[in-house]
Amino acid sequence: MNPDTPTIYPAEALLPIKGEPAQTLINQTVKPVDIADRIQTIDMVRGFALLGILMMNIPVFGIDGSSTQQILNASHTTDYWTMATVSTLFEGTMRGLFSMLFGAGMILFTLNKKDVPGGLSVAEYYYRRLGLLVVFGLINAYVFLWEGDILFYYGLAGMLLYPFRKAGAKWLLVLGLVCIGIGIYKTAAWYGDMRENRAGYKEAIAAEKAGTKPTEKQEEQKGAWSRFEGNFKPDTSRINEGIREMRGSYGTVFNHLLPRNAGNETWGTYQGIWDMLSMMFIGMGLFVLGFFSNKRSTSTYIMTLLIGYGLGIPLGWISFNDGLTGWVSNIATYVDTYRQPHWLLYDVRRMLLAVGHASVLLLVFRSRAIPWLMKGLSNVGQMAFTNYLMQSIICSLFFFGYGLGNYNKLSYHQLYYVVGAVWIFQLIFSAIWLRYFKFGPFEWAWRSLTYWKKQGMRKKVVTL
Repeated sequence: MNPDTPTIYPAEALLPIKGEPAQTLINQTVKPVDIADRIQTIDMVRGFALLGILMMNIPVFGIDGSSTQQILNASHTTDYWTMATVSTLFEGTMRGLFSMLFGAGMILFTLNKKDVPGGLSVAEYYYRRLGLLVVFGLINAYVFLWEGDILFYYGLAGMLLYPFRKAGAKWLLVLGLVCIGIGIYKTAAWYGDMRENRAGYKEAIAAEKAGTKPTEKQEEQKGAWSRFEGNFKPDTSRINEGIREMRGSYGTVFNHLLPRNAGNETWGTYQGIWDMLSMMFIGMGLFVLGFFSNKRSTSTYIMTLLIGYGLGIPLGWISFNDGLTGWVSNIATYVDTYRQPHWLLYDVRRMLLAVGHASVLLLVFRSRAIPWLMKGLSNVGQMAFTNYLMQSIICSLFFFGYGLGNYNKLSYHQLYYVVGAVWIFQLIFSAIWLRYFKFGPFEWAWRSLTYWKKQGMRKKVVTL
């Protein structure tokens, strides 16, 4: 096979190349996507992203966040270089790639469906599906006790995508860049307010030393900065109490994480929505262009790899080495020194690296160098919903007190031994499960509830 010739899968005959409205290309009733209509490369990239997400989540599962400062202060240790590598190459990129594929999945969901007289419309199925995703997100946060759940936000953000399902690739990419711009503006505004509070704090201190009374505004800014800075000062008793609670019973862990989960969902819905929408729109645009379905030329993937890594890796290193290290070591000095934070271009960096990662995978897929790994990643991606929730269940049972109680007992780099073990398990489990079943157990539940009809799960055995 010519390496520049994309591998074509059954569903690709339905996919538009240059922004053609996908809905005009098909004429089918509302039903789940059939196994034969799946696109292997999308499942493969999704599986890679799903496994990669655990690299970013594992420190939250396994250790108290106060250890970050100790790791950064002790440079040239195994923990330090592990953090440097993960932060530079993968921070935010796996979730970004997962978000892109979520956007592509929203198009795929509507691609082979049309309204049926007397039945629910495609839109009603779509919003029921996302409403259920919000519910699964709440279960993940408040039952499986994962404080970093993304399903809740994906369900809400995904509800905004439906009106754009027929948009051309150019407009989808523009919408993604606009959302990135909004995120940059909000970050800059937040940082600007913080710098003002810091300046007011210093003015108030100077006035007090000079024997004069600070203005009311200076007093307000002084209080705001003091409270903010206080959140970054280690409180040994509070840290130790938190560790004891995370090693406690299910009810103790639940109560400890309850305010965090509630706060995360409030903040994430307000601030993080642009983060998710930007990657989802870009993913939709790339899908329409045939990027994730392996339709572009090899030279295109090589170019996106070079651009993505060539710009994204240096930005990632600067964000870690200058940004995170400076911020954690002395937040006051950092704010006094820099007019804008190093992570201002966070979404630009992770978009570049996410596309670079995807390009590497698609090039390896075309080379047929390690087909067993590509197939393994595809299996994990086909069961991404189950595997994502499974990560919450496995890690909570391994680290929290109502399970094995290993919370804060491993060093930072040792956490990635756990990651490797979970990866191996999910690659094997997914392969075995899909030999007998069409999709994972949580996918089955999601589909059955979406269509309000029990879905067939076992694969038919063909006898000769």
